[in-house]
Amino acid sequence: LYSVHVMVGPPTTIIALGLEGSANKLGVGIVRHVYAGGVAAGGELRPALEELANVRDTYNPPAGEGFLPRDVAAHHRATIMPLVTQALAEAGVAPSDLDCICFTKGPGMGAPLQAVALVARTLAQLWGLPLVGVNHCVGHVEMGRAITGADNPVVLYVSGGNTQIIAYSQQTYRIFGETLDIAIGNCLDRFARVLKLPNDPSPGYNIEQYAKRGSKYIELPYTVKGMDVSFSGILSFIEKLAKTEPDKHAPEDLCFSLQETMFAMLVEITERAMAHIGSDEVLI
Repeated sequence: LYSVHVMVGPPTTIIALGLEGSANKLGVGIVRHVYAGGVAAGGELRPALEELANVRDTYNPPAGEGFLPRDVAAHHRATIMPLVTQALAEAGVAPSDLDCICFTKGPGMGAPLQAVALVARTLAQLWGLPLVGVNHCVGHVEMGRAITGADNPVVLYVSGGNTQIIAYSQQTYRIFGETLDIAIGNCLDRFARVLKLPNDPSPGYNIEQYAKRGSKYIELPYTVKGMDVSFSGILSFIEKLAKTEPDKHAPEDLCFSLQETMFAMLVEITERAMAHIGSDEVLI
């Protein structure tokens, strides 16, 4: 999906198997890219994309606990081959039909990444296929572009370990703004542990359900510094409210206020980046 040199010719089909295990969610995907006739040298290749399989399994620790890298890695080692078998069956392809094996090279949690990379390397050697390491962040962005058809979006990249505003400029992705401390997903996860919310299907999802029932907005620190944001102070503030004044503030109102404040911060810096590069597209 970068600028490439391809001769114009007949359609080319590439089937790729991808392994993602950078955190507690383990995924195996199979996609078919159809390059219809290629493009002139130096042009961008935007293939048609067909999703053949997308199977996942998530490691969920007990409520009130986070996930340790060694436990996540053990989950991935025990689960990944059944997922690969399931993905091949759903896609209706055999290893001989594949053209390459892709895997998340980083960033992410070291032990889970290593567990999945070992399987990817082993399969590539067993099946005689090229091994392609994928940058986790760029993989998310390019996947979003491929699915939506977005041309030049401002990317709001938010997850458990990442909070960044990204845009493509001069042949590379550039970070316009980011968190100065913890990621927004990490902030939500940690507050969910304070409230003893379950990790299934995810702490952020369960906070959202509580927030839907909240009606009272509690003023929290709003920390935007230029194009950057900070969440650690908000987390400390709302943790103190939850622990010291449990009878005064309902959990639903705390979740509602936390979401509203942090999401407003992200909207502000995203709009500023859109104005800077003149884009009318946002990819989240």
